Amino acid sequence: MNKNYRAELTGVFGDPVDGNPTGVMEEAGYEALGLNFRYITMKVTPQDFPDAMRAVKALHMRGVNLTMPHKIQVLDYLDERSEAADIIGAVNTVVVREDGKLFGENTDGKGFVEALHRAGVTLDKKHVTILGAGGAARAIAVECALAGAKDIAIINRTLSRAQELAELICKRTKAKGTALAWKANMAVPAQTDILVNATCIGLMPDCGALPDLDYDTITSQMTVSDVVFNPSFTGFLAEAQKRGAKTVSGLGMLACQGARNFTLWTGKEAPLEIMEQKLCEEFGEA
Repeated sequence: MNKNYRAELTGVFGDPVDGNPTGVMEEAGYEALGLNFRYITMKVTPQDFPDAMRAVKALHMRGVNLTMPHKIQVLDYLDERSEAADIIGAVNTVVVREDGKLFGENTDGKGFVEALHRAGVTLDKKHVTILGAGGAARAIAVECALAGAKDIAIINRTLSRAQELAELICKRTKAKGTALAWKANMAVPAQTDILVNATCIGLMPDCGALPDLDYDTITSQMTVSDVVFNPSFTGFLAEAQKRGAKTVSGLGMLACQGARNFTLWTGKEAPLEIMEQKLCEEFGEA
C-alpha cells in the first residue's frame, strides 16, 4: 500500500494576487491525471520576496509562478534560465531541479505561440504588429521572433518604450523590430499578418473598451489575437471578426501557458482541453 501522503507543492507569488485564475486550471490538470500536486495562491510583498524564495527550496516545492511585481526581481535568485527568459529579462515560471537548482522560464510568449499553432497559424516569415510595449508585449515579441517571424512592429503611446523593445528584437533575434507612435484612430500597418492587442484594454470590468484603431484597416487575411482573457471574446476580437479576420483568444493563450507550466513541474503532458474548460467555467463561459 502506498503511504506516501506528501503532496508536491506548486503555486504563485504576487502582490496583488487575489483573483489570479491559474490555480483552478493547474489543480484541474493535477486531478485529471491523478497527481498528488497542489497549487497555492500566495500574497508575497517585494519586502518578503527573499524569504519566499528561500521557502521554495526549504519546502522542496516543485516550482512557482511569478506575477507582478516579481518577474524581474526573481532573476537574482536563479541558477539558470531559458534563452527566451534571458532575452525578455523577466521570468514567470520557476522550476526546482532535482539537484535543488532553480531554473527560470517565461511561458507568457510561448503560450501565445502555442495558441496560434492550435488555430493553424504559423509565424514563419510573418509580419507581426503588437499593440503595447509592456511585459506581455515583450514576451510575445521575443517568442514570435524566435519562432521565425520576419518583423515585429511595436505600437505604443510612449514611443521610447516601443523603440526599446524594437531594438531588443533587432539585437537579440533574427527578426527586424520597428517602433511606431500610437496615434488616434491608428491604421494597422498594411503588411500585417498577425495583429496582437498586448494591452489590458477590454479586460473586465471595462469589457466595452477598445484599442484606438481604424478597424476598417483590419483585413480578412489577418489573424487577430488578444491577451485579455476575461472576457475571452473581447470587443477587439469582435471588431476583427466583423472584417473577416481569424481570431485567437487570450483564454487560449492562458491555457497554453498553464499547460507549459504543468509539464515543466510534473514532467507529464498536460490535459490542455480539461484545463481550458476549467477556465471557461471559472469565467462563466460555455
